[in-house]
Amino acid sequence: MLSLVYLELVQYAGASTKWLNENQGLVSVGIFVMTLFLAWTSGIFSALRRRPKFKTELIPGPTFVCIFPTGEKFNNHEVHRIGIALYLSVSNCGSAASSIHAVHIGYRWNLIPFTRTWLRHTLLRHWLLERTASLADFQVAIGNSKKVYPFLFQKNSMSPVRQDTYLQAGQSVVGVVYFEQPDSWGGCQPRVWNGRIRLSVRLLDVFGGRHTSKFWVPAFTLQESRKFNPAFGRTLAELHGKPLPGEDT
Repeated sequence: MLSLVYLELVQYAGASTKWLNENQGLVSVGIFVMTLFLAWTSGIFSALRRRPKFKTELIPGPTFVCIFPTGEKFNNHEVHRIGIALYLSVSNCGSAASSIHAVHIGYRWNLIPFTRTWLRHTLLRHWLLERTASLADFQVAIGNSKKVYPFLFQKNSMSPVRQDTYLQAGQSVVGVVYFEQPDSWGGCQPRVWNGRIRLSVRLLDVFGGRHTSKFWVPAFTLQESRKFNPAFGRTLAELHGKPLPGEDT
């Protein structure tokens, strides 16, 4: 019995060897194609593994949200604007370099439950996509000196140096981003919970990747906000030529 099995194996091996000898060209082409396929797939997986990954943190300092009136009305609703300042630390924890292309701020509207627009704006966030130029630096007094906080994208008036937002893997950068939401009314504002507001901070890299973090940010009055920046909330007022209540442009 064993001799018969051995004999069949020898005959099979001989037939395989004969087929390989007769089809060396086809075998070589098959090996070449398989090698190219494995190299291509390994390159794709390697490229997929090499991507930036931005990690965002909030730093103590000018990080707050301020909802303030404009002194105008729309359909018997008080018109307000929203100013947001965030002092961010952004680290590239990925395996590829990239630049910070944009920063978006999102929040959910403060609407009465079960109204017509409540479901849409409660499930989906309202996003501020355009940063606002600040008219002054963010700073704080420390004794007889002042600490000036760098902007993430904008140049400081006291320094012509702009932060480098191109981050190699393992690098980080810090800076303030500033937003003013245009005239709004009613529930088009974030809900304040125990003096804090829930915000989503979304960073976009130059490859189109999105990196989103969520934070609780303190809600400040306009007076408290201007301890960090005397021109807080004044950018849109200057652009529109409409001063805020009690102020002159």
